[in-house]
Amino acid sequence: MTVTTDTAVVAPADVPQRARRLATALPGPRSRELEAERRRHVTEGFGVTLPVFIDRAEGSLLVDVDGNRIIDFASGIAVTSVGAANPRVAERAAAQLSRFTHTCFMVTEYSSFTEVCAWLNEHTPGSFEKRTALFSTGAEAVENAIKIARSATRRPNVLVFDEAYHGRTQLTMAMTAKENPYSLNFGPLPGSVFRGPTAPAHLVPSGDSGAFVAQALAGVESVLAEAGAETFAAMVIEPIQGEGGFIVPAASFLSGLREIATQHGIVLVIDEIQAGMGRTGALFASEHEGIAGDITLSAKALGAGLPLSAVTGRAELMNAVHTGGLGGTYAGNPVACEAALAVFELLEDGSLLAGAQRIEAAVRERFEPLLAPGAHDGAGPASGQASPAGIMGVSAESPASTGTARAGVVSVRGRGAMMAIEFADASGPRADVAKAAAAAANAAGVLTLTCGTHGNVIRLLPPLGIEAEVLEEGLEVLEAAIRGALS
Repeated sequence: MTVTTDTAVVAPADVPQRARRLATALPGPRSRELEAERRRHVTEGFGVTLPVFIDRAEGSLLVDVDGNRIIDFASGIAVTSVGAANPRVAERAAAQLSRFTHTCFMVTEYSSFTEVCAWLNEHTPGSFEKRTALFSTGAEAVENAIKIARSATRRPNVLVFDEAYHGRTQLTMAMTAKENPYSLNFGPLPGSVFRGPTAPAHLVPSGDSGAFVAQALAGVESVLAEAGAETFAAMVIEPIQGEGGFIVPAASFLSGLREIATQHGIVLVIDEIQAGMGRTGALFASEHEGIAGDITLSAKALGAGLPLSAVTGRAELMNAVHTGGLGGTYAGNPVACEAALAVFELLEDGSLLAGAQRIEAAVRERFEPLLAPGAHDGAGPASGQASPAGIMGVSAESPASTGTARAGVVSVRGRGAMMAIEFADASGPRADVAKAAAAAANAAGVLTLTCGTHGNVIRLLPPLGIEAEVLEEGLEVLEAAIRGALS
């Protein structure tokens, strides 16, 4: 398709409703009633993107209590990758509910826990012998990975990276780069956490990726040396940084970290909580980089909406913890384990991975033509293209290179069904544009999220099996919303 920036702006509401069905404005009257009740009973500490109350899911659509059918480009923040009402997940979970709901694996055992661990041991990157521990949430997996690394190395320090997100517990807040809203007013936070630089693919200077990556890796070595590399237990990084802005690393950056970790005896922890389980078109995003962590973390899509997380790593690391040192009342709940086994079945034939790749192609085809003059596509190493570095020099999010004050699309990046569209002008990030475009798409029945350290990125996380016609309609609405926000 050919899109030019001077095309007449079509309002999102004018895009024909095919899969969507808006019976009311969003939120509708019943959702507004329930929202008023929510405010009477639920802490205001929870934010909400779109205040509609969901009644059920149908394929890649969410149906609210007012009968509105909404295209889901969020997947519960990369959780319902197989769909929010997948029949096989429901079947296995319901069967387990009828047998028993809980025993606590540390009290009496059940085979589904072991089966999930066995699958992860086989399929996570790395040809070494592995062991797995199951927990409930992503942050819990991160914290336990640090416990394991410290136990195995007898070292205290942890290295994390610019733009990182790892959770909302005290330790994971310290590991997360963005303060507001995650750690604002929640200090003091735990110490022994150090932060290193990254090498975002979309900021690589044209034809100079080697020097760009070498500079970032030298920065990492500098942070380690300042505190003493021998004091670091773990180095933790997302293979695509999620909340930080869907930042794909430049080619050879992660492999460089792998070498540094090995050299200094540091446990490399790959946080695949958002990017894993097929989201990027591979089972695990680190496969794109050809590396394996000593420990790999899984959650979110692992349980298809039921709380389940996993720490999978080298057997000698995982077994270094004393008996009784790992666990949790709900760790590896049997209903969640059955949901995970259903997810594994659904991933077997590769169709969901192919679906993620088709989503990337559709997103790029529609939105790369909207890139501002002088901007590049912000692709990762898979496409071999990247945008100029140092235009603004304040973060891994890219500013416009147009030399004008007009806001525009400055990056379309990501992998598979984990795609991002970034907005900026010559003065810096434009969170207002991302917010306005997302709000317009949401009002038109396409559930859309923002992210990024500066809030100027729209992120797309549709279910991997989204129907082609539903995806196309949702992207058409989002394009109209973006054009409107930029006009």
